[in-house]
Amino acid sequence: MKFAVYSRKSIITNKGDSIGNQIELCRKHITDKYPTVTDSDITIYQDEGYSGKSIDRPRFQALLSDIRDGRIDCVVCYRLDRISRSVGDFAKLLDEFTERNITFISINESFDTSTPMGRAMMSIASVFAQLERETLAERVRDNMYALARKGQWLGGTPPTGFEAVKAATQGETDVFTLKPVAEEIEHIKIIFDKFLEIGSMAGVVKFLISQGIKSRNGNDYKAVGLKDILQNPVYCAADKYSLDYFIENNADVCFSEDDCTGLVGLLAYNKHDKSKKNQPRNSIDKWVVAMGRHKAVVSGEKWVAVQRVLESRKESRKPSTIQAPPTHNDYALLSGLIKCGKCGESMFSKRRRNNPDLFDYICEKKARGNKALCDCPNLNGLETDDLVCEHLSSYTKTDSSIYKLLEKLKSEIGDTENPRLTIERNIRGAEERRNNYIKSLSHDLTPAVIAGVNENVAKLDAELERLQQELMSITSDNKELQVESMAWALALLKNVKNNTMSIHEKRQLIRLLIEKIKWDGEDIHIFIYGEGE
Repeated sequence: MKFAVYSRKSIITNKGDSIGNQIELCRKHITDKYPTVTDSDITIYQDEGYSGKSIDRPRFQALLSDIRDGRIDCVVCYRLDRISRSVGDFAKLLDEFTERNITFISINESFDTSTPMGRAMMSIASVFAQLERETLAERVRDNMYALARKGQWLGGTPPTGFEAVKAATQGETDVFTLKPVAEEIEHIKIIFDKFLEIGSMAGVVKFLISQGIKSRNGNDYKAVGLKDILQNPVYCAADKYSLDYFIENNADVCFSEDDCTGLVGLLAYNKHDKSKKNQPRNSIDKWVVAMGRHKAVVSGEKWVAVQRVLESRKESRKPSTIQAPPTHNDYALLSGLIKCGKCGESMFSKRRRNNPDLFDYICEKKARGNKALCDCPNLNGLETDDLVCEHLSSYTKTDSSIYKLLEKLKSEIGDTENPRLTIERNIRGAEERRNNYIKSLSHDLTPAVIAGVNENVAKLDAELERLQQELMSITSDNKELQVESMAWALALLKNVKNNTMSIHEKRQLIRLLIEKIKWDGEDIHIFIYGEGE
């Protein structure tokens, strides 16, 4: 027989049932029961620092793999919960062991699946192991909720506007409360007032930047940070407005109308699902909301009014049943290629509101905070595109130094078709097919046909992404092909100013030859690869 000894410990330590002790006890049990077994018949699998709530552990998975490959006849562990604390996981494992005629032995509980009684008793024991774990977790949650209902700050990074201070000691536990930070509290009041006045997160960001109001860490506020502040009930007064709002949203509310003075702020617990990797925000019906021990910053009426605005915006952004995937802009040649000479940020294209046929290139930093962050003038988009195309067309002259150099390199490389152009042709074909599918959605189609169209669009999006990555790898990884692509690009320059080339082709062509473009507010500086300004 081939034996597997499995040992596990949640915390890396030498105390208690250490990995080494578990293995030695299992070895002794095997040799006592099967005297003819040698060390070569026993394989050790050990996971240290892994919880038993899941079987997703490296060495345990290796054990399962060896079992499925027929290399193991008997699995031995020191205690049942070393394998798993989950009833569901353990039941599935036991079924698999039975199907594969694998004997399972837990020496501490004296269970042996080679007997019917052993199989029955192990199932019962696994239930109790799961019950013990869930009872412990429930006890921790109950203690947390008990503290929450008393309005205690349970730890973590204090929200903007407050710092955590020790209020008392209960037994061995320090009790903390929130103490206001005067300057930050004033900023919080401004944020709430301005959001209700302007009605836009971007507008509030621009206002704060213009006033030189920074976040706690000294950076400019961003929309994501503002949203967290506006949604945090820690600033909200415990009054009739906030009470009605949380009851309406089925939160676990730990105060009544009689408690509402409008002076004390709120604390919300269980706002995030900590069982998941990114700890996403829980819906309000899972919150525990209690009165804190700190002074409120804004009234419940104002806080609830802000929530209504945020909720209405969220509702308006819900996607329709059929939604075409986003596409790249089809009007600007130089988006992302132009850098602001004053602050170094990229400049992006934006259509004019009063005339959508015209557009400008705008500094990203200026767009975030107006002239308070960067006062670089906008660039007329059409004029700039024409100017750059005119500059590039000068390289088609036969007496141009770069023309002669690239023509020489092209002749040295040979006349084989440029892989870049092949990929670009495939990209154009995939884009055309995708756009045709999207246009078909405007017709009166059955749900089955719509589902098929959406599936084909998704496949073409994946194909486009693969082709774009392949295109990038050619540009960055193969120097010879880079030179070849530039030579072919030069041959295409004669068409850059007419309409025989698509916007995509022109954009690719420009990026083959131009390293960057800098706009300093007065002059445009064009940097060609292998050349100076």
